[in-house]
Amino acid sequence: MDSDFWKQRWQQNQIGFHEGRENNLLSRCIYHLALKPGDRIFVPLCGKAADLDWLVAQGYHVTGIELHQAAVEEVFQRMGLVPQVTRLNGLTRFEAGPIMLFAGDFFELHSNLLGHVDAIYDRAALVALPREMRKAYAEHLMTLTNNAPQLLICFDYDQSQMDGPPFSVSEAEIRELYGNRYKQERAAMVEISGPLSQRCSGNEIAWLLSAD
Repeated sequence: MDSDFWKQRWQQNQIGFHEGRENNLLSRCIYHLALKPGDRIFVPLCGKAADLDWLVAQGYHVTGIELHQAAVEEVFQRMGLVPQVTRLNGLTRFEAGPIMLFAGDFFELHSNLLGHVDAIYDRAALVALPREMRKAYAEHLMTLTNNAPQLLICFDYDQSQMDGPPFSVSEAEIRELYGNRYKQERAAMVEISGPLSQRCSGNEIAWLLSAD
């Protein structure tokens, strides 16, 4: 699975992962991160998620990265913001007010461009990647953010029910990926709902990852 796969999904509007409103587990569990207004939260592989608008509305500064530039542009259009656009080392940065989004490859983003973040919100990044890519993703994310606390939302279902993405990511794998730098706590769990529930049955789980 590479960038061409995701570009094709966006071009064909195969974006069932786009919820159209803030994620229920985000609004239920964000308090676990103990953020203050003005704190910066990083959203990897953010797409055009309504979660971004919701986080800004709570008073946070939001930084994200998304491969598909048109999705990034749509976020600013939707929010009525005219961004300053800067091209940096293969990435394009869009910035206006409390929101800064990079268009480009996640693995091309480095800490000198990202800057300090107070927390990570991962709803659609880890679960978007096949197992063979998840270790590299997790390692880069931890290095990039200096092990910032993380609200991670995953799906747990019998992978034989459907092909991802979104992929099923078990508790054992989360501990394998993050256990050397974070302690893990299950913050909430609900049954899979919405369009995804027509393809599989299982649970959507919010994990709190905090530096050990």
